Amino acid sequence: MFYPVSTFIAYRYAKSSKSSQTSFVSFINRFSVAGIALGLMALIIVVSVMNGLEGQLKQRVLGIVPHIEITKTPTEITKTPTTTSKDSTLTKTPIVNKQTQKLTETPISTLSKPPISEDDSSKLTKTPTVSPQSQSAMTVDALSKTPIKGVVASMAYRETEAVVQSRSDLRGVQVHGVEPGVMLEHTLVANHMEQGRFNDLVEGSFSVIIGRALAIKLDARVGDRLRVMVAGASVYTPFGRMPSQRLVTIVGVFDMGSQMDDKVMYMNLKDVNRLMRDPKGNGQSLRLFLNDAFNYLAVVDHLTDTMGVSVSNIRTWRERQGPLFDAVKMEKNMMTLMLLLIIAVAAFNIVSALVMVVTEKQGDIAVLQTQGMLPGTVMRIFVLNGLFNGIKGAGIGLILGVVITLQLNNILDLIGSPLALAADGSGLPVEMDAIQIAGIALLSLLLCVLASVYPAQKAMKIAPSQALQNE
Repeated sequence: MFYPVSTFIAYRYAKSSKSSQTSFVSFINRFSVAGIALGLMALIIVVSVMNGLEGQLKQRVLGIVPHIEITKTPTEITKTPTTTSKDSTLTKTPIVNKQTQKLTETPISTLSKPPISEDDSSKLTKTPTVSPQSQSAMTVDALSKTPIKGVVASMAYRETEAVVQSRSDLRGVQVHGVEPGVMLEHTLVANHMEQGRFNDLVEGSFSVIIGRALAIKLDARVGDRLRVMVAGASVYTPFGRMPSQRLVTIVGVFDMGSQMDDKVMYMNLKDVNRLMRDPKGNGQSLRLFLNDAFNYLAVVDHLTDTMGVSVSNIRTWRERQGPLFDAVKMEKNMMTLMLLLIIAVAAFNIVSALVMVVTEKQGDIAVLQTQGMLPGTVMRIFVLNGLFNGIKGAGIGLILGVVITLQLNNILDLIGSPLALAADGSGLPVEMDAIQIAGIALLSLLLCVLASVYPAQKAMKIAPSQALQNE
């Protein structure tokens, strides 16, 4: 197969044996390749594990918290119509009565103009100009029936803060009023039920589903009764202000393994409305379920720009759990940066190896130049040499990283330190992103090419006459 001369020489030197190079140059060259491989392997493992942990947080926390909540019915937007006229100097239209010929209202700016007849004045009617954005916004009921890209389901929803009391303890919780059928079909909580199911939240039964962590703190089990007190629906009595309260029965226990397990209690939406002394549900909102909670901004933009929903009426999961995911993302970025610096250090070891090669091979470079090789071709030889070393290191690191990542839990079991951090207790969560791994490998190759530029320029500037004098 035909190769360009620069590619042929660079490839021949990259695969040459140790005997054709000095031992020190060969050591630095192999050390740089090993450093790139180890750095890339470590980066693939760490990024995959961080992706898995982020996915677990997304599943556990965002499986409970509403993705998007429209808190109230948007009010109708109206504007006062404005008057349009062909003559901008007419602030008011004068009308002349044919019978009395009396000018009812004449602007000062038009006293010098002839009177306008009633027939002409009918043409200067008031025309309301209403912009498209000033049209009436959609109601919550209309939004629930309108398909939105990225939204898989919606339901009527109500949330309130309450205090729950058992025989042994008292805790503050968030009471979520839900529709059992929608929750059973579109939430991960339904797949992590230890006891009971959402269909047991029958309207009028005042039954609840609580988390396993909350059940342990309250020392409560399925079938026990709890007292729920809501201060937001309190009334004034001769004995003072009394909160709305009700005895409820535990019919189910879920375990998501998240920090929200001891803070959330599920009830039927109708029962929550009665508990809030709002049987008609005037204060309930609309909860949207997204196929990807991280793509909430596109849905919010669609709601505000297309459907006329006010931004103040929209609540997203970012308002509650945003700092947690920001901290995880920052940690992942810092770990990636640290390991990329390790790859950069290994890549720039190529500089040392190639500079020594340029110094050692000055006579050979001068001979090639005297035979007609252009300086640009000489430069390409050393750039391609660094690229081939990077390909060797990146290839080895890519293969080792993928294999070790796939077998990471087995390796941890083998060395006697298993980690059960997944939601199902299966081990360390691992999630490999092919695009992300390919980007890391290409970045490693780019660092190797950049590290080869300086030695290549130095080789290009060698003067054949001076180099051959020393031979």
